[in-house]
Amino acid sequence: MNATTKSRRAESLRDLEQEVGVMIRRIRRVLWERARAIHPDLQPASYLMLAYLAEHGELRASTLADALVIDKGAVSRQLGHLVELGLVDRTPDPADGRASLLSASEAAVSRINAVVEDRRRWLDEQLGDWTDEELSDFAQVLGRYNAALDERA
Repeated sequence: MNATTKSRRAESLRDLEQEVGVMIRRIRRVLWERARAIHPDLQPASYLMLAYLAEHGELRASTLADALVIDKGAVSRQLGHLVELGLVDRTPDPADGRASLLSASEAAVSRINAVVEDRRRWLDEQLGDWTDEELSDFAQVLGRYNAALDERA
């Protein structure tokens, strides 16, 4: 690789880091907005946990902690708060009476679905001038980027 090619690649990597930084800040804002739309006292990290439960159904807290790569103590605290807010239901685990299964409440699932649908509608409007092919290509490239970074983790 010659010096010019190295310089262009270094510049492209800097541009990528900058754009990913913008995306991270945007995602943080969106998570905050989504959490508030579900419940005024819901924190963004708890929103992610709640959304995972809504998508995957009943789970043990340990399964949730493993799936989200979060400390079990932190999961327990956040789940307690979600239960207090009426967003998560606990039921005894029929396979082990000492354990509980957790699931998003019906009200939480309904609110999450409405928020997701509203956000997707907004995103479609913002990207209205993108072709279906451009959207697909971007999703594939972003998926490839994420997969490349996962391989190193």
